[in-house]
Amino acid sequence: MPVRSVAIVGAGIAGLTAALCFARKGISSTVIEQAAELTEVGAGLQVSPNASRILAELGVLASLEAIWMEPESIELRSGTSLRRLTAVPSGRSARQRWDAPYGVLHRSSLQQALLSATQVHPLCRLVLGQRLDVADRQAITNIAGMEPDLVVGADGVRSVVRALVPGAPQARFSGNVAWRITVPDAQAPDFIDRKNVTAFLGPSSHLVCYPLRDAGCINLVAIASKADPVSVGDERALRDAFRRWHPSIERLLAQAPAPTFWPLYEVGSGSWQDGARTVLIGDAAHAMMPFAAQGAAMAIEDAFELVGRVARMPLGAALADFEAHRRQRVEQVRRRGAFNKFAYHARGPVRLARDIVLGMRPPQALAADLDWIYGYRAED
Repeated sequence: MPVRSVAIVGAGIAGLTAALCFARKGISSTVIEQAAELTEVGAGLQVSPNASRILAELGVLASLEAIWMEPESIELRSGTSLRRLTAVPSGRSARQRWDAPYGVLHRSSLQQALLSATQVHPLCRLVLGQRLDVADRQAITNIAGMEPDLVVGADGVRSVVRALVPGAPQARFSGNVAWRITVPDAQAPDFIDRKNVTAFLGPSSHLVCYPLRDAGCINLVAIASKADPVSVGDERALRDAFRRWHPSIERLLAQAPAPTFWPLYEVGSGSWQDGARTVLIGDAAHAMMPFAAQGAAMAIEDAFELVGRVARMPLGAALADFEAHRRQRVEQVRRRGAFNKFAYHARGPVRLARDIVLGMRPPQALAADLDWIYGYRAED
């Protein structure tokens, strides 16, 4: 029997993208969200070509292009000297090489673009202020006003819907923490590049910086590994994690206005679907570390490829095929993230060897290393 109606739990990027993907295939959905209103949350977000290509298919890319910035390059620099180590061409090069843009913007701008598109689509319905404290299919049916053919758990790393999937993965603390900071553009120091995404690399930590044109500020994400999520929540811990970095960076972090502490959780192995009526996507299924900047992109890919299968296959087969296909892709991206962490947080002789190797590789070779990520074309 074809799927006619879907309940999606969670109105984040994964959930709203899924709603638009279902609508594109003529399938109605109800998105259930615990928040009473969708307000500005989070900070900066990188949208790579593998995701922007899908957003174009959904008709929301043009509105993002009007407000985001397309960095000229993605630079790697030393956190102790500020010396440029290497860079991956982006901007026009990204459009030419991967046939889609690479942009940076505030997370809420992407969410609002997706929200606006769902609100005007007759097959999408959004129900706010409905919290599911426990997974209960009857409660989902009551909120949706009908019994859905499929429940999609897009409710993040602390997913409630996971309980409806036997053997589902569980969230665990990764050993990494992040501080998210925004600095008004006029107050940001001169060493921060206003045209590029820059990752400053240091021992057991790194700092990512890029401008948010839509918010008029600079986005900073400081990430440290081997950390205790209880003892590192204060600003002193942020300074300690970046001690002996370049004085300009130490000063920037010491003066940072209201850094938001963010212990980073990941989701381990387990089933993403029950073979019949429930499936997990995005962070609910496979939350990963941000070392490859692919969390949002994987959620967008999930939604697109899930719906493509549901629209053309029997539901049980569609869910099984979705999980098998996506698991391979996600694990490959996860491994890339682990490699990036090793390289970004290197110490001692390994750090010196890393800098030499990066300096020897031409920019186009580095771009070619990313073809399998950014050039990926999700199956419709």
